[in-house]
Amino acid sequence: MNTSALIRPAWTPATIALMVIGFAVFWPLGFAMLAYIIWGDRLEGFKRDVNRATDGMFRGCRRASYRAQRGTGNVAFDDWREKELERLAEERRKLDEMLEQFDEYARELRRAKDQEDFDRFMASRSRSAPTATPNGKGRGAAGGLLDEA
Repeated sequence: MNTSALIRPAWTPATIALMVIGFAVFWPLGFAMLAYIIWGDRLEGFKRDVNRATDGMFRGCRRASYRAQRGTGNVAFDDWREKELERLAEERRKLDEMLEQFDEYARELRRAKDQEDFDRFMASRSRSAPTATPNGKGRGAAGGLLDEA
């Protein structure tokens, strides 16, 4: 069984022939085939990103229409369910706020750790600064002689 497609985003005889025929019949078809040959391997990621964005955009519309359609006919139950859904939405908002606070806390910890590492580096660097020798010349961190003016 051949797992390789005849028309795929690559320079195969079939895609080249389709591109030439596309240019001969209607030039935008030729350009479309050329674009597919060059950038077709990115098409899967592009389709996935577009689908994800579209789903996110229309999620609110679907949710609103679903809520409008799903009444049970029992007013007391529908009222109770709506209150519970509002309570859960409030809990979700609280959890989201806690997540933001924790992310800020973690960022601050990382910043503090980075500052501590930097301070430790600067302290070790200053300890290895030039020291004076009896002849009036200093030795650098690499051990070479330095002239002091």
